[in-house]
Amino acid sequence: MTARNRQWLLKSRPAHALSLEHFAYREQAFQAPHLDAGQVLVRNLAFSCAPTIRNWMNAADRSYRAPIGIGEPIFGPACAQVVRSEHPRFAPGSLLIGVSRWEDYSVIEPDQAFAPVLSVPEGMMPTDALGLYGLNSLTAYFGLLKIGRPQPGETVVISAAAGAVGSMVVQLAKLNGCRAIGIAGGRQKCTWLLQACRADGAIDYKSDDVAAALTGLAPHGVNVFFDNVGGELLQILVEHMAVHGRIVVCGQVSAYDSDLPAPGPRDMMRVVYGRLSIQGFVLGDFLDEADAARADLVRWFGEGKLQRHEDVRAGFDVLPTAFLELFSGGNRGALLVTIAAGA
Repeated sequence: MTARNRQWLLKSRPAHALSLEHFAYREQAFQAPHLDAGQVLVRNLAFSCAPTIRNWMNAADRSYRAPIGIGEPIFGPACAQVVRSEHPRFAPGSLLIGVSRWEDYSVIEPDQAFAPVLSVPEGMMPTDALGLYGLNSLTAYFGLLKIGRPQPGETVVISAAAGAVGSMVVQLAKLNGCRAIGIAGGRQKCTWLLQACRADGAIDYKSDDVAAALTGLAPHGVNVFFDNVGGELLQILVEHMAVHGRIVVCGQVSAYDSDLPAPGPRDMMRVVYGRLSIQGFVLGDFLDEADAARADLVRWFGEGKLQRHEDVRAGFDVLPTAFLELFSGGNRGALLVTIAAGA
């Protein structure tokens, strides 16, 4: 098999804000390689623009995974079709989701991957597998339900609530009988959270006094804080947690474009006297439960208890510009880019 393989590479490592100058395009002939046992050759169909990719662009001492190498393809969540396989779980022609490189053809080693590689049920569209039922939704599911452990009637606050993970957390909190308060940037996103995601409250961190808004919306304190951002929002939320509150640390977007480590709470005595728990997690912690979780999401959507919120762009050429919109506030829900016909 000989084909053209388009790639988006990391041209240089960003010290601060990411821009188009940090990406480079390459196209070259692709000859299907020999596969070793456990390897799978895939044709990538669609990519999810996930904020954590920005962290992987940092130097090794700033990235908590092996960083993307200079001159190497960007990698991130993808839905792909298996072309050839030396792995017993993935047959040629089937679909999978996992972390793949920003290119047309990639070799994946599912058993060695740092993020789960999951089979896609037959008949499920690639954008559904990557969006509504994808890694971001599973991250929201496990982070909230397993780490946050919300109880009916409790108040759940979500930062970056208009993003792929955050918007799903809002819906799952409501589904579990909780009050859901989203924090997002801009009035339009806040209105979208209230109307489309059925949030009980929305705070615009760009123009609202977040602390004052929390006092009004959660006068008895916050029981669960799902933190995608960190930084000053984390500081404020620590001061507004109810006794025995749980802080779920999913991401630290505020630190990705910084050359400083992500800061923790300034006053740990608030954690002591509030008897707070602060726990981070990664999706791989729950790999054995992923199929059951996805079945829940499929059922809830079928019952009308979940709404799909996806921003789908088309074209391999738009990948870098679409990704940058995550940091300028240009998307709502999961931001997906399809690169192949039929995706």
